[in-house]
Amino acid sequence: MKKLVSFLVVILSMFLAACSSSNESNGETSDGDQVVIDFFHRWPNEPRKSFYDEKIAEFEKLHPNVKINVDAVLNDSYKEKIRVLVSNDDLPDVFTSWSDIFAANLVSSGRIMELNNIMAEDTEWSGNIIESQYAGFTFDDVTYGIPFTVDGKAFFYNKQIFEENNIAVPGSYDELINALDQLKEVGYETPLVEGLTNGWAISHYMGTIFDRVIDNEVLLKDYNIETGEYTDPGYVRGLEIFKELTTYMGDVSTAIDHEAARNMFAAGEVPVLYMQFAEVGYVQDAGDVEFGFFNFPAVKDGEGRPNSLTGAPEGWMLSKNAPTEAVEFLKFLTSEETAKEFTKADGQLNAVKGGVTEETSNPTSLEAYQIIQDASDATPWFDNAVDISIADIFMRGGQELATGQTTPEEILAKVQEAAAKLRNQ
Repeated sequence: MKKLVSFLVVILSMFLAACSSSNESNGETSDGDQVVIDFFHRWPNEPRKSFYDEKIAEFEKLHPNVKINVDAVLNDSYKEKIRVLVSNDDLPDVFTSWSDIFAANLVSSGRIMELNNIMAEDTEWSGNIIESQYAGFTFDDVTYGIPFTVDGKAFFYNKQIFEENNIAVPGSYDELINALDQLKEVGYETPLVEGLTNGWAISHYMGTIFDRVIDNEVLLKDYNIETGEYTDPGYVRGLEIFKELTTYMGDVSTAIDHEAARNMFAAGEVPVLYMQFAEVGYVQDAGDVEFGFFNFPAVKDGEGRPNSLTGAPEGWMLSKNAPTEAVEFLKFLTSEETAKEFTKADGQLNAVKGGVTEETSNPTSLEAYQIIQDASDATPWFDNAVDISIADIFMRGGQELATGQTTPEEILAKVQEAAAKLRNQ
């Protein structure tokens, strides 16, 4: 009898060991020892590429059983690739995501990990993220992303040019037009420039303008594919405002991308450019221009929000089947230590408490950080706030407005037709 019991114990032990090995195989290579984490971000250029390569090496050193495979592509390619990956159920374990509707579309696939329990189990980590920044990754009270970078969009202006010509920093849209006229009078043929070959740059203008001239409740209804109609006359007015601004940009703006426009500003060739605060470091590295900021000013008789700031956090998500080690890597990427190193290396502002300080940032970036904190409301990036089919019409329409090939009314008619199709799906 004792021999039979001993035999059964051995068999049971072997069975439990086999089950344990099977359960631990998710995320591991075939040798059963090494966990592989697939990591996808959108910064194949410097300085972020090197920063994340170094953080990967640091994490792998701390976790010898982990191997991180990294892939990175630029902005527009990233959007397309992540959509393909989620549709094929082939998401990487850890990946970056914009907030709001972009994140919501990924969540709707059912393939994104819910993070509420993970956050509740480690409040020392999750509580060190600026609480307001979670909103863009939270849907039906479930959080699916951890915000990391914070950003805003404002007009960068050349302080020396404004001061030498006694031009006041605009406090209203009419004052902005007046300032641009004054700049033309003193010899700047293109006082405002933009890389209009980039559709996303156009969408950032339009999203902000619409938020100034259209009631926010109307926007929220229209940005929802189930209720969107786009019949408010404010859309035509907003497109007219964008058209007016393009008249100060010159023909060069229809032939260049945003990076080229940024380099022109950094070289002191143009005095005003609408940019993200994330670009502060790029401007400082590319030139020696002293610059300041002003938010897109209020529009007279506008029915929208006069003091909101376009910009939204970007963060990290996990695929639903990501291994436990991927959770640890996520925490590592959003730790205070990483946040401080990130801001020092890149200049980008972040959502981690203690990540942006006088020690990690410069006075210009701290000024931008204060603008973000002082904004009455946050307006999401327009190309992430609306369905891509709607965004594409506005973006292509903006390019055609700049070249005189279409009218605001024609653009809006196409938008209304696309919105009706979405409602009737």
